Amino acid sequence: MGSTFMGLETARRGLTTQQSALYTTGHNISNANTIGYSRQRVNMEATLGYPGTGLNAPKIPGHLGTGVQAQSVQRIRDQFVDRQYRQETTKLGYWETRSNAVSQMEDILSEPSDFGLNESLDQFWSSLQILSTSPDDASTRKVVVQKGIAVAESFNYINKQLTDIQENLKNEILVSTTDINSILKQIAAINEEIQAIEPNGYMPNDLYDVRDVLLDELSNYFPVEVSYEKSGGNALAIAEGSMNISIKTAGGSINVVTGKDFATLTANTGNTTPPTLMTNAEGYQPFTSFTVTGSGKALGGEIKYADMEANKGQILSLINSHGYGAAADETGFYPEMLKKLDELANAFATAFNNVHTTGTDINGALGQNFFVSKVTGQEISASNIIVDSKFENNTSLIAASNSQPAIDANGNPVVEPGNGANALLLANIKAKPLPGDTTTGGLGGATIQTYYQSMIGQMGVLGEQATRLATNSATIQLTVANNRASISSVSLDEEMTNMITFQQAYNANARMITVVDETLDKIINGMGRVGL
Repeated sequence: MGSTFMGLETARRGLTTQQSALYTTGHNISNANTIGYSRQRVNMEATLGYPGTGLNAPKIPGHLGTGVQAQSVQRIRDQFVDRQYRQETTKLGYWETRSNAVSQMEDILSEPSDFGLNESLDQFWSSLQILSTSPDDASTRKVVVQKGIAVAESFNYINKQLTDIQENLKNEILVSTTDINSILKQIAAINEEIQAIEPNGYMPNDLYDVRDVLLDELSNYFPVEVSYEKSGGNALAIAEGSMNISIKTAGGSINVVTGKDFATLTANTGNTTPPTLMTNAEGYQPFTSFTVTGSGKALGGEIKYADMEANKGQILSLINSHGYGAAADETGFYPEMLKKLDELANAFATAFNNVHTTGTDINGALGQNFFVSKVTGQEISASNIIVDSKFENNTSLIAASNSQPAIDANGNPVVEPGNGANALLLANIKAKPLPGDTTTGGLGGATIQTYYQSMIGQMGVLGEQATRLATNSATIQLTVANNRASISSVSLDEEMTNMITFQQAYNANARMITVVDETLDKIINGMGRVGL
């Protein structure tokens, strides 16, 4: 038969275990609004019954229970849902960043608009139409020059704004790289803390949560793979251990965190050996690769652009928008748009100058190049196109006529102010297809404005695609996030129910101690007193 005092120990265990459950419930309630917090529960288990096994074990009818104990305090997580959430976060990071990049370009080009390049071109063609009807009117010639300047400035402005955004994208790549390195360092530091705690038989649940929040942030930048390594010692079987992280690439996974060791990423530009580091210095620096510098068990390596998984991660989206590969290739969303803008500016200036130089000015001299580069010797592009300053100073140089004037008896040309035929030819460039490729000043048979409209149309298609896929990814991620929240987040209603349950269990155990105490009092103070 068991000792009477055994009942006290059984009730005491019940008290302490229910008390632990109450404290855990309070911890859950306190962190109901903490980002990344996972609700925790006390895993209760029955203690070993009485008597135990062995030759000297007492023979009693049945096997008496000895109470309950808190086996562990565990956070509630589902690794499958976590992995699914991070996969969708990686996709959302790409398309959301892509959508933002396209949106910024749309804000700059802003077509249709009353102030865009298309409107400037229309007003320029209209001024030439008017000039063809009154070629001797000085004010009309002045308007043509000013409208030409407006077109050139529109090209300059769009190029400058797009280049500035491209520069911002490069800086964002560098900032993101710094953020990635910080995340890797923090995860490695948390791994080291976990490795020190788990072998003592404890579960550092709050550290697990902080580590998972950092991993969620990392998955926004890169597709990642995660594995766990047990800490050893007296670590519980359900302890997670230290986290190992690899970045997934087409050429295989590159390890960036192993236990307390972590790698550092640096962005490279150009095709030099060794690679040239991308810096925040002004100017276009196409991305080529990341150099991964490992320490300890974290292996080093290189993540080349071609090996990065398509349409995954914010960092790849930034690279695709900013530009990658050799500088001459002009590969990427913004480089390609800037290249087309340069081609358009060059084709426009070339076509206009070709017609203008075949005409004659108001004094009968052959026309000169109307549009030139602000940098002598450079090919005309969107960044450097200007109206030659001589036309601002002397509007009579505009070659509005298409005929050579007659020569009088003194050998001087006879001015023909009424001839505005060349101005009409200049205005008709608007509807003139420009055959040939961009190296010869052509636009593949497109007119100047249809070519520009095709640029706007392509941008619109890419923007619509990015917005649609970003919305789809956000919807899927939200669904997965809700699933994860239903598993891991704190429900105050549930916690209140648990609190009442554990409180009543605590009170019952306390009552049990009172009952055993009264029993012992009767045995000690009430027995053997017959007749007294």
